[in-house]
Amino acid sequence: MTTVSPSVSNPGSGTPFTTQKRLRDLIFNNDGKIVVAPGVYDGFSARIALEVGFDCLYMTGAGTCASKLGEADLGFATLNDMREHAEMIANLDPRVPLIADADTGYGGPNMVARTLASYHRSGVSGLHIEDQIQTKRCGHLGGKEVVSIETFSSRIRAASQARQRIGSDIVIIARTDALQVSGFDDAVKRLQAAVECGADVVFLEGITSKEQGRKICEIMAPTPVLLNMVEHGATPSMTPREAQELGFRIMIFPFASIAPAYYAIRKGLEGLKENGETGIQKEFGPKKLFETVGLRESQEVDREAGGKLLAGV
Repeated sequence: MTTVSPSVSNPGSGTPFTTQKRLRDLIFNNDGKIVVAPGVYDGFSARIALEVGFDCLYMTGAGTCASKLGEADLGFATLNDMREHAEMIANLDPRVPLIADADTGYGGPNMVARTLASYHRSGVSGLHIEDQIQTKRCGHLGGKEVVSIETFSSRIRAASQARQRIGSDIVIIARTDALQVSGFDDAVKRLQAAVECGADVVFLEGITSKEQGRKICEIMAPTPVLLNMVEHGATPSMTPREAQELGFRIMIFPFASIAPAYYAIRKGLEGLKENGETGIQKEFGPKKLFETVGLRESQEVDREAGGKLLAGV
């Protein structure tokens, strides 16, 4: 796959911009408006999110494990698995920022530095690194274990130093899973230490009440706080407006595409098995599929280059 540089031209102006800078503008220079990023788990779900018109996308680790590996989010995915997936999604439209799960950074300081550099080269605009042990699991499952605050700090510091060395503007999001392990106060200490080590945004996983959300935003101010809205998980459901009123600056919805996909696919396959019919809507044929995944853009490239290969498609 040919990688599109995260630096592209601003159409009509000729001035360069990066999606990393775009993400920073959305977070820090957007009049306090919350950034809403739907979770996407493959190229097709990402294309649909782009078609709908979202300003930012989120590559879910759980969705990547499920779609790319067919496994639960239990630490199966490697750096190469995640980076390859992120590169594909980030380059579908290099004007739209992608925040990607980077798990624990996949090792010690050198591996964390390599992870950040790899994500940067792949066109990712922001990544989150957590404090779980290497054999991690989804943040909304029980039995989690976290590393020491010193080890977590070294992960964030390694990421920050790597960013500086390569001249990147990628947004570093520090995530702690300590809330369910050692309590709120320890989680706060970890996030504060992460900010001192260079994190731009903090992420308290598994918030259990709206009041807890308000409290972490107040304590961590002016550092932006991300809310992970996993429906029917540990965190109570809330809308972006409610989250913004609590003080959150970013809101990710990891299940936004994979959950409806599960039910739609299962319904269609059950219909096929039971009565031989898939129930696919008549509006959805090959052309609609291909238009969703870039047919018109490919036709435009062909036409502008003087080609006629796709003129009659």
